[in-house]
Order: sequence, then C-alpha cells, then structure tokens
Amino acid sequence: MRPDLKITAELIKPGARVLDLGCGDGELLEHLQSHKGVNGYGLEINPENITNCINKGVNVIEQDLDSGLENFADSSFDMVIMTETLQAVKAPDRMLREMLRIGEQCIVTFPNFAYWRCRLHLAMRGRMPVSRHLPHNWYDTPNIHLCTFKDFEQLCDDNHFNIVERFMVDASHNTRPLINRFPNFFGAFAFYRLGREPS
Repeated sequence: MRPDLKITAELIKPGARVLDLGCGDGELLEHLQSHKGVNGYGLEINPENITNCINKGVNVIEQDLDSGLENFADSSFDMVIMTETLQAVKAPDRMLREMLRIGEQCIVTFPNFAYWRCRLHLAMRGRMPVSRHLPHNWYDTPNIHLCTFKDFEQLCDDNHFNIVERFMVDASHNTRPLINRFPNFFGAFAFYRLGREPS
C-alpha cells in the first residue's frame, strides 16, 4: 500500500461510513473494507481506475470532482477523504466546505510547496522544482493550486474549518523531530483531519 494511504487508513475508525474522493484504483477503500469493515464509496473519473475498483469489489461512482458533491445529502458519511488531490481541483475552498457538509469530518493530504528542497531548487536553479514529492513539470502537472501548510491553515481559519488533528511527514512519509518544530520548512506532505466549526 502507498505510504500516504497507509497513514490515512490509520485515521479511520472501524465500521465508519467513508467517501474517498479521487479514489484512484480503490487501494485505500479495499484495505479499509477488508481490515476495518467500513461502508465505503469512491468517486473517480478515470475509466481504468474505475474498472480496477470494480475488480477489487470497491463501490465506485464515476464523477468529476469539479462538478461538485450536490448529489450527496448532508451528513451522509462519517469521514470524507481526499488524498493528494485537493491541489488539483478548481475550487479547493468550495470542495472543503462540501466535504464537511456531507461528512462529519474529513481527511485531506497534500504536498507542501514550501518544503526546503523546493525552496532550494527555486533559489539555485530558478526553475519550478521537479522532485519525488512534486514529480511533474510545470506544463504537465495536474496540480493547479500549489500551497504551503501555512496557506492551508489560513484557508481553514478564513472559512472556520476546525483543525482536529494535523501532522507532517518527510518525502519518505516518515516523521522527524525537526518537522514537528519547523513543519512548513521540513515537512514534505501534510495530513489534516478537519471537523465542522465548533458550536
């Protein structure tokens, strides 16, 4: 299992109702169904990935995330997941609001554009970085809204999203003491668990 999906799976309670946005080939949902007994659904637009989901016994709906989530009722799920996809949607703020409308909580993961290797690459080469954690060239990347951890937390503050839990990892998805102390500089990927604004 992909390291980021393994970390995400650990944040899901057994038996939860889960929606995975941009579920890919269904790897995470297959694991959650077999190991945690979740009632899960995935949204995916790639036909090959949809076929892979069906072959794995994963419930999948063909849907473009940018078209919105209006087809789901309020509080339909315990957890809505989006792993390394938020930066590729047209309106991340609207997507987060919708995730928290249909789910009690949501988990969002994304790469950090303020990671020290990105900063060094820009400073030394004067070009957009291409690395293991940002593996695309500027002209063929699916990422249209690159952000930093600080950017994301400002978005959460502006929209009154409650950050229930957060942690950052390096490019190999390991935690390090320096990441805890200087997350926006040494963290390559973020994992945020969000809830609705406290009443």
